[in-house]
Amino acid sequence: MSSTRESTLVIIPTYNEIENLPLITGRVRKATPEVHILIVDDNSPDGTGDAADKLAAEDSHLHVLHREGKGGLLGAYIAGFKWGLEKDYQVLCEMDADGSHAPEQLHLLLEEIDKGADLVIGSRYVPGGETVNWPANRELLSRLGNKYISVALGAGINDMTAGYRAFRRELLEHLDFDELSNAGYIFQVDVAFRAIKDGFDVREVPITFTERELGESKLDGSFVKDSLLEVTKWGVAHRSEQVSDFTSEVSKITSRTVKDMELGPKFSNAKTAVSDFVSEVSSLVKGTLNR
Repeated sequence: MSSTRESTLVIIPTYNEIENLPLITGRVRKATPEVHILIVDDNSPDGTGDAADKLAAEDSHLHVLHREGKGGLLGAYIAGFKWGLEKDYQVLCEMDADGSHAPEQLHLLLEEIDKGADLVIGSRYVPGGETVNWPANRELLSRLGNKYISVALGAGINDMTAGYRAFRRELLEHLDFDELSNAGYIFQVDVAFRAIKDGFDVREVPITFTERELGESKLDGSFVKDSLLEVTKWGVAHRSEQVSDFTSEVSKITSRTVKDMELGPKFSNAKTAVSDFVSEVSSLVKGTLNR
């Protein structure tokens, strides 16, 4: 493989994405024609896997990895990472199948890899980043959750839960995949936090996150509480001397977020949401400390 782009693998997990599959692969091929794509399909009952095989038969840059059943997003990415590392790809990327991660912005992540980054996160919450067509309550919860994660872990990253990422292979080789947390979607936070703790160069670039237009979301509300609970445990272990300040610090930051980002007019229930969020955090912190 002669260049960074030719040695780049974009991993796209799929489950019932037959409508989105040709759209997302076509956009990747048009935006960055040199990169390779790996579809990791969890035996989709709608025929996504078969459709991927047909596309791969006509495109040498498109590959398919079939799994026996629905095994979760973390499992799909780990399978993809292992496949890509075996095939000697130097840069491996995460991308959603539903179009929420714009392939047209992939070059922004890869350019930072070219400049020496080990992990680049496509961020909704740095200057220039944005969300499109997201329900207001979900966006507010995401913003508050990421603020809390930043405070609890002291990671200095604005969008730790983001799933649009580019990794240098050395970072993935360093990780012990068996140790990653699969509580909710918290593995994205886990990977970034481990990378930062272990001295890798982690950067953010602004991206536009667009809510899916076709198919159904795989998310449900349970992952939020699971994720916050897991992060609270990590925060207690990593910053035990400061844990008593988590709740007050989160309250200040989230309230300031509503003011500074002018969320009030956009989110009519912002003040109530902040109050409920801080109450939930307080309960989690106290519960963790008492164990």
